[in-house]
Amino acid sequence: MIKALVFDFDGTILDTETQHYYAFQEMFNEHGSELPLEVWGQYIGTHSKFNPYEYLEKQINKKLNHDELRTKKTERALALIKEQKPLPGIENYLRAAKELGLKIGLASSSSRKWVIEHLERIGLAHYFEVIKTADDVEMVKPDPSLYTKTIKELGVKPEEAIAFEDSVNGSIAAKKAGLYCVVIPNPVTKHMQFDEVDHQMESIAELELEALIQLTEQRTS
Repeated sequence: MIKALVFDFDGTILDTETQHYYAFQEMFNEHGSELPLEVWGQYIGTHSKFNPYEYLEKQINKKLNHDELRTKKTERALALIKEQKPLPGIENYLRAAKELGLKIGLASSSSRKWVIEHLERIGLAHYFEVIKTADDVEMVKPDPSLYTKTIKELGVKPEEAIAFEDSVNGSIAAKKAGLYCVVIPNPVTKHMQFDEVDHQMESIAELELEALIQLTEQRTS
């Protein structure tokens, strides 16, 4: 029986990842280069040593001021993100979960400051009983620690929770932790191959929460 929902944040609740990619792509284009999705996409949902500024330097064979580029890119990405609203269907799911008496958690590889600031800005922070971020674990996704800690604090078993993710790294973490995983790819992750997920949707708005729970319980019974 499903007792809890656990959401990823970036790209699942708020489409921050596409905006970051757009900001990087603008920067690359200004230098006569491109940042391919297949390169950028593999680093979504986790922390990595990939340095896009070094990658750009190699593409154009020219040294660049990383700090200056980073500042400009961050300002542009934040401006784009501030224009974003919660992704379609997210608030309906959160509202329906409350009505059904389900527990609601969040597991994000981003910092607590980043997650809380944006949740409060879009008016969704009050829905979450437990929020775990990179500040709470030694290793982020695809390590399962974020999910393991979230469901433990929610007081449910892994098989009693549905995880909502948009990236391969996130879905791997959810499945390793033993949750039923629903993936909703965003424009940056839609090209990825999701092999281990339980259900995939183009938008969370395409299926009512009760119908998804029924589907989940049928498959896990």
